[in-house]
Amino acid sequence: MEYDDIKEKMSKAIEVLNERLSEIRAGRANPAILNKVKIDYYGTQTPINQVAGISVPEARLIVIQPWDASILKEIERAILAADLGINPNNDGKVIRLAFPELNEERRKELVKDVKKIAEDARVAVRGVRRDGIDAAKTKQKNSEITEDELRIAETEIQKITDKNIEEIDKILENKEKEIMSV
Repeated sequence: MEYDDIKEKMSKAIEVLNERLSEIRAGRANPAILNKVKIDYYGTQTPINQVAGISVPEARLIVIQPWDASILKEIERAILAADLGINPNNDGKVIRLAFPELNEERRKELVKDVKKIAEDARVAVRGVRRDGIDAAKTKQKNSEITEDELRIAETEIQKITDKNIEEIDKILENKEKEIMSV
């Protein structure tokens, strides 16, 4: 039986987990929180990183320098509308996003959010496992594979699942450390 499809689907779940976790700010400035922020640039919804230079000169500061100064207000509005919890500071040339120090209560809230996101990824991986085992059972019913091959397939799919769940747990642990140690 082929397991490439199962491995690919599970790795996609982990990619989504990494993407979602990169958007959670842990006290230090991470330009990834701007990934989902888009502005109306000449009638097209455009990501900020395609119309401006984004830099992190300090641990708690992101500087956005648009290539076209006329869109400064538009970028500022988009950041406010995205509800990132940060107020943009516009000086007429660049926009500065200053990240406040996280308090203990907010850190614990963020850890809860991160755990929920990790659990969603685990559920997605388990769903892929269930689909893979169901497909193997269907093949066995249709006499395409033997009962022994079915058991081998179930064991192999479980091993792949365990490996991916372990990876999700490591990612979660690292993100928790990042949030709590800032």
